[in-house]
Amino acid sequence: MRVLSIHEWFHADGFPIAVERRDPQAPFGLHSHDFAELVIITGGRGMHVTGQDSWELTTGDVFVIAGDRPHDYLNLDQLSLINILFVAEKLNLNLFDLSSLAGYHALFTLEPAYRRQHQFKSRLHLTARDLAAVVSLAEQLEGELRRREPGFGFMATATFMQLTGFLARCYHRSSHPDGHSLLRLGAVLSHLERSYAEPLYLEDLAAKAKMPLRSFLRAFHRATGCSPLAYLIQLRVNRGAELLRNGRDSVTDIAFQVGFSDSNYFARQFRKILGLSPREYRHQNQARLIGDG
Repeated sequence: MRVLSIHEWFHADGFPIAVERRDPQAPFGLHSHDFAELVIITGGRGMHVTGQDSWELTTGDVFVIAGDRPHDYLNLDQLSLINILFVAEKLNLNLFDLSSLAGYHALFTLEPAYRRQHQFKSRLHLTARDLAAVVSLAEQLEGELRRREPGFGFMATATFMQLTGFLARCYHRSSHPDGHSLLRLGAVLSHLERSYAEPLYLEDLAAKAKMPLRSFLRAFHRATGCSPLAYLIQLRVNRGAELLRNGRDSVTDIAFQVGFSDSNYFARQFRKILGLSPREYRHQNQARLIGDG
């Protein structure tokens, strides 16, 4: 199986977004990659294959493929698509309030993990009007990346964010029942993003997902790869890291601000997740800022 690398498919300047248009898609073979893909089906039909599973694709389908997920396209009947390749960890996007939208989590976090369980029925399917809007944004993004005029990085990132937000809203309006189950879990993730510093209880999260507790815990782990507590600790540590980079408050004050009642526990979790103590992390990032200046 071929593994596609960042160096093959992204510009030599290292910018972490690229656009590949396939009109039509040619046979390619089973492959994976060390980046993610946002796939927009713009015409024709075909089968999407991931390992032993396959699902029919039609015009208007939109889905995200995680980098380590092998996939291919078969039974091609003038299948046309736009692939938006991205390296999320290099984008460092400020999502502002987008993470409070259940549709964002459904499309970019939950739906890839649930694809097999729902036999791909939970995928986003755009109306003709929404597809035209999405294609227009993709063409704007493609133009910025092709011309690479001064400021292209800002403009391309802004367009990618606009596209992401639009698709999240489209998913939020989804009428498919399998999509609704993802939106309920997405609503839990949105709640965690908004309320990470507050005391949170599993029973309340399960109620928000409209699931029995045991079913909720299984579904959450299946979708995110971790428990709700581990997900919450990751959120708190990430927010703490942001405050350490950008603020002057003490480690103890930051621990309390992000929801930890014990600064020593915060420090242990911080080191476990990021590999440094909070003080080491702050010192390293302050030194980097001085060096950049």
